[in-house]
Amino acid sequence: MSLNKKDLSRREFIQQGSKAAAGLVAASALAAYNVKAGQKRGSKMRFGLVTYLWGKDWDLPTLIRNCERTNVLGVELRTQHAHGVESNLNARQRYEVKIRFQNSPVTLVGLGTNFAFHYVDQDRLKKEIQGAKDYIKLSYDVGGSGIKVKPNALPKEVPPEKTFEQIGRCLNELGKYAADYGQKIRVEVHGKDTQKLPNMKKIFDHVTEPNVGVCWNCNQQDLEGKGLEYNFNLVKDRFGDTVHVRELNNPDYPYQKLINLFVQMDYAGWILLEARGNPPDRIKALAEQYALFKEMLAKAQDQFG
Repeated sequence: MSLNKKDLSRREFIQQGSKAAAGLVAASALAAYNVKAGQKRGSKMRFGLVTYLWGKDWDLPTLIRNCERTNVLGVELRTQHAHGVESNLNARQRYEVKIRFQNSPVTLVGLGTNFAFHYVDQDRLKKEIQGAKDYIKLSYDVGGSGIKVKPNALPKEVPPEKTFEQIGRCLNELGKYAADYGQKIRVEVHGKDTQKLPNMKKIFDHVTEPNVGVCWNCNQQDLEGKGLEYNFNLVKDRFGDTVHVRELNNPDYPYQKLINLFVQMDYAGWILLEARGNPPDRIKALAEQYALFKEMLAKAQDQFG
């Protein structure tokens, strides 16, 4: 494989990733600097869309147009949806996707895949890893910056710690591969048992690659045990550059408190709407969610910024 001069070498990417990780650890110091420079905490947070339900039946031109109409200028494309950005695209088709985004104000944040690495069956596990690698290359070709993957379960027939270690090992392999393409691995907090934050932390205790990060997913399990802030802090230093949220006016989850926490740490990633409802007018609903995000962000910045 050869990359042109504009591409990051793996070493350069790892160096940048290490700096980013160090930046998260020193988030409070960075936030203080930003405040002194007149920039409020959380000012680099951006709002985008995961095409989970609201965008699943939009082809790519329609999706981009609808994002432009609502000023939601970032998108994570779920695989196996109507936009058709899949690993079977040829080189010309991949280039066309890339150009379509480049000619719009919408950022292709990345690809939302369903690859998972908890499987006991080693042949299945190898297929999942190879599939993820195929989509890492696809993301690079179409102009994305990474892919979403997930853990899904803790198989009962093996000790949990063995599964944590296996998932971590797979994520490290993918992280090394992705670094050659300047891509990130975003690990969604997902699965019946693996979406519990203490378990996600145990997975990341085995993750060493700096371009592999946690994608917060707004599950009810976030509120278990010692509560949201405690669970947030368990993985805070391992956050990647994407967060998944549901509808921000859902009273079952403390979204304002979550936004407050991200503002306090001066988070600089994407807040991506992975809506679950079925509104009669998705364009209007998406615009309303963006407006609500701005309100919550402003309220958090007034308090902590």
